[in-house]
Amino acid sequence: MDDLWQGMLAALRLIVALDADLFEIIGRSLYVTLTATLIASAIGLPLGAWLAVSRFRQRRVVISLLNALMGLPPVVVGLLTYLIFSRAGPLGVFGLLFTPTAMIIAQCIIITPLIASIAHQSLRDLWAEYHDLLISISTTRGTRIRTLLWDGRRALLTASLAGFGRAIGEVGAILIVGGNIDHVTRVLTTAIALETSKGNLAMALALGLILIALAIGVNLAVHGLSRTERTARW
Repeated sequence: MDDLWQGMLAALRLIVALDADLFEIIGRSLYVTLTATLIASAIGLPLGAWLAVSRFRQRRVVISLLNALMGLPPVVVGLLTYLIFSRAGPLGVFGLLFTPTAMIIAQCIIITPLIASIAHQSLRDLWAEYHDLLISISTTRGTRIRTLLWDGRRALLTASLAGFGRAIGEVGAILIVGGNIDHVTRVLTTAIALETSKGNLAMALALGLILIALAIGVNLAVHGLSRTERTARW
């Protein structure tokens, strides 16, 4: 309990003091995670809709593979990304290792299957409702996908928020590809790991509380915008 109270007090002191390093870390955390979530959503949501409306021989295999990739170990993703972008790797010429860009790529690989799988499950029922109508008016596959994405957009927020939640708390992959470099790639999760290894539990707990508050705040903001849009439509 003492560590908990000390952590809460440390978090309050850092916020009230407008600690520059803290807000730099928070800003970088949000930049990396929100960018990865937007990119992964741009890939995963249409993929989920495409799987909902398409019928092909290996469809069940693809869906099963997608569901399996939801549990992809982040450290394995980090290792593979490291090997690809290292100097000896195929994309090492771009010099992206130990940069926020590499962290974004690693997070995209981790959360895209999650977003796509949840999107497919959400849109599968919606497609069952729209199937006869959209087929009867001879719509193209692209039109069907766009219709599902638009009408199911509020449900799809859940998929994107699930991806954001996993990405904001991820540490293994971004620690490997980012290197936890101060003022360059240090984010909240890697800072927590560093402070814990140093035995500075109060600071680690303070950063953890800020991370939780940040995740909750983003989720509440998105849900608030969704509710505002729904009210405006009425």
